[in-house]
Amino acid sequence: MTTTASRRAFLQRASALSLAGVAAPWALNLAAMGEAAAGTATDYKALVCVFLYGGNDYGNTLIPYDDARYTVYQGMRPTLAYAKSALAPTLLTPTTALTGGAQYALAPELAPLLPLFSANRLGVMLNVGTLVQPTTKAQYTAKSVPLPPKLFSHNDQQSVWQSSSPEGATSGWGGRMGDLLQSGNGNAVFTCVNVASNAVYLSGKTAVQYQVSPSGPVLLNGVKSPLFGSAACSTALRTLVTAPSTHLFESEYTRVTSRSLDAADVLTTALAAGPAITTAFPSGNALADQLKLVARMVSTATQVGAKRQVFFVSLGGFDTHDGLASIHPGLLTSVADALSAFYAATVELGVADRVTTFTASDFGRTLTANDGSDHGWGSMHFMLGGAVNGGRYYGTPPVVANDGPDDVGQGRLLPSTSVDQYAATLGKWFGISDTDLLTVLPNLSHWDASARTLGFV
Repeated sequence: MTTTASRRAFLQRASALSLAGVAAPWALNLAAMGEAAAGTATDYKALVCVFLYGGNDYGNTLIPYDDARYTVYQGMRPTLAYAKSALAPTLLTPTTALTGGAQYALAPELAPLLPLFSANRLGVMLNVGTLVQPTTKAQYTAKSVPLPPKLFSHNDQQSVWQSSSPEGATSGWGGRMGDLLQSGNGNAVFTCVNVASNAVYLSGKTAVQYQVSPSGPVLLNGVKSPLFGSAACSTALRTLVTAPSTHLFESEYTRVTSRSLDAADVLTTALAAGPAITTAFPSGNALADQLKLVARMVSTATQVGAKRQVFFVSLGGFDTHDGLASIHPGLLTSVADALSAFYAATVELGVADRVTTFTASDFGRTLTANDGSDHGWGSMHFMLGGAVNGGRYYGTPPVVANDGPDDVGQGRLLPSTSVDQYAATLGKWFGISDTDLLTVLPNLSHWDASARTLGFV
């Protein structure tokens, strides 16, 4: 893109943002056209995306337990496979058994999730990943159907998972849901909330992700406390950085700054007045810290006028090319402890059936391994919440075999379920109409209408 074209694109986006903020009624009414139900709803719902950056190793997360499949698993990673005896305590007993006697066990470090599965609050998504359309191994090999762009690339597959487009995408499916739902919230700023960092997942066409830290709003130095010991100086600084301007860039900057300062004031007050959460969250756990803030924000939904919220939290470190046996168990421990505490907090708050949490990652990894595993494709994920039809598996269990029908090389799984189907199921529960799901998830139209949602929530 030329410099002139880049400048033109920036100005177009800045103008759109300014119109959405200053002349908001037209933008919000546009969003409300597809969202009348949520706009008048009296209930509350939240989606919480837990993104595992680096590509989680599926082979040592959900382990084949039946004799035939375990033997193949052990043979493909002889130095990394869990001993079968270590898996017996975390063997999953689903409400509906898999065909052919297939069984799975959770990694031992995920033991805190076992009671949630047994209580039908945790579901397992088998072999889900980025797809453009249903794809067979023969089609993949022949390259006779469109494939996700830049497969096996971290940055691009993170983006495809979150937005359906490679790196450089300007909106994600969480943000596009926010576009449709923010008109139903008393304060649109709190529709899409990122507790981790910037992520395309929460960027909408009009919805803007609101970034917070695990301790709460990110406050402006000099405004959050007296500047040079003077409240008058702080007031003067706030006036200076929010003063209107006729210059396009200055006007947009001050609009965003004003929005941030106002939102911080509202949220700080709401959090201070919110209920004390007595559920114990593990210390020294970055993911738990983020989820605790999400729980606190959920508890303030009434105060800030929120009826629908999309949250994003994350944990890094899953790019385990080396040291898988020493690194991965600790990561899984953090995930299990954080998810377990978060669910308990939603129960304490009385909103467990209104908060649905799900995991996501760049991709799965190869089943073949030495000291670690390489970039893969399909993976296993978890859905958690009081509304989840848990205690069972969703999707199709992959054949565990070297160069098998679901293996495109080195144990890279060809996904049998698409991210779009996974997301559409969440979106439908959230209140997105079947028609609007096709806009939020552009590849969804390539699946038959009967297969677009999976029924896990």
